[in-house]
Amino acid sequence: MAVDVSIVVAIYNAEEYINNCLDMLTRQTLKNIEIICVDDGSVDESLKMLQAYSSRDERIRVFTEENKGAGAARNRGLTEATGKYMLFLDCDDFFEPDMVQLAYEKAEEQGAEIVIYKSDQYNMGSGEFVYENWAMMEWALPPYEPFGYRQISTNIFKAFVGWAWDKLYLREFVAKNDLKFQEQRTTNDALFVFSALVLAEKISTVRKILIHRRVDTADSLSKTREKSWDNFYRMLLALRQFLKDREKWNELEKDFVNYALHFSLWNYNTLAEPTKTKLRNKLVSEWFEELGIRQRHKEYFYDEYEYSQYEAMLKLQDTPLSRIHISEPTRH
Repeated sequence: MAVDVSIVVAIYNAEEYINNCLDMLTRQTLKNIEIICVDDGSVDESLKMLQAYSSRDERIRVFTEENKGAGAARNRGLTEATGKYMLFLDCDDFFEPDMVQLAYEKAEEQGAEIVIYKSDQYNMGSGEFVYENWAMMEWALPPYEPFGYRQISTNIFKAFVGWAWDKLYLREFVAKNDLKFQEQRTTNDALFVFSALVLAEKISTVRKILIHRRVDTADSLSKTREKSWDNFYRMLLALRQFLKDREKWNELEKDFVNYALHFSLWNYNTLAEPTKTKLRNKLVSEWFEELGIRQRHKEYFYDEYEYSQYEAMLKLQDTPLSRIHISEPTRH
C-alpha cells in the first residue's frame, strides 16, 4: 500500500528530544506514514537511538549524512520520501496526535498542494504557550479554500512565515517544480517555502494549533546566528532570482522589496554586538541598494514604521552603534 505521508525529520545532536519526538510521531492517528530520520553527523547518541527505534517500527527509516546542516538533511529526506504528501519537522518541537491526519484529510478533501496549520511557541523557561498569530495572517486570507497567492490581501511573503514545519506539501508538486532547501546554516527553509507558496494554485489551511515550537530563552536566537548572520541575505538573493526565472518578478517585485526590508530589520534587531554592527554596515553600504530598497521613495513601502527604522539606520552612518537603539519591527 502506498504511503500517505512522509515525515522528514532532520537530526543533529538531539538525543535529549528523540524519544519524545518519535513517540509522538509513531502515535499519530494517521497510521499509514513513514518517518524519515536524517542524522546530520551527530556526535552524541542520536544515531544509536534512531536505529533502535527503527528496529521496533518499520515505518521509521534512518539515513546518515556528513554534517552539512538542516537544509542538506531535508534535501536527503526529500529524495528518499515515497509518500503522497510530505512534512518537514524539527526534532525538538512537539505535535498534536492528529496533526498529520488533519493536514492530510484537508489536502485530500480540497486537492491542495500545500496545507498550512497553526502553531504556538512553548517557552522552556516559563512553561508558557504563546500563540503565534503572526505566522498565519488569517485576516488577509479569502473566505474560501483552496486559494492562491493572488487571493491573499497582503504581502504573500508576510501572510505566512517562511519556515517549513507548519506545512504539508504534495510531493508531486514539489518534484514537478524541483523545489529544494538551501544548504546553509540558517534560513535554509525560506526559499523552499516562499517558492512553493508562489507556485501553488491550491493552498488550504487548518485553523487549529497542531504544532508547538520550543523556545529556549537560555540560548537566544541571536547566539545561534552569530556565525551565519549573512544567510538571510543569501536567501533573499536566491528568492529574487527564483521570481525572475519563474516570470513572477514583475508581479511580485514590490512585495519582495517590502519583505526584504522587513526581514533585514528583523535580522538586525535580533543579533547581538559586534555582529549587529557588522550587519548594519553591510546593509547601509551595499545590501539595501542591492536588494532594491535604497532606490525607492517612502510611498513605495507598505509599513511606515519599518520605513522610519530604515531611515534611522541610514542617518546613523557616522554614529557608533553602541549608542543607538532601533526597536524591533512589528509583525504584519
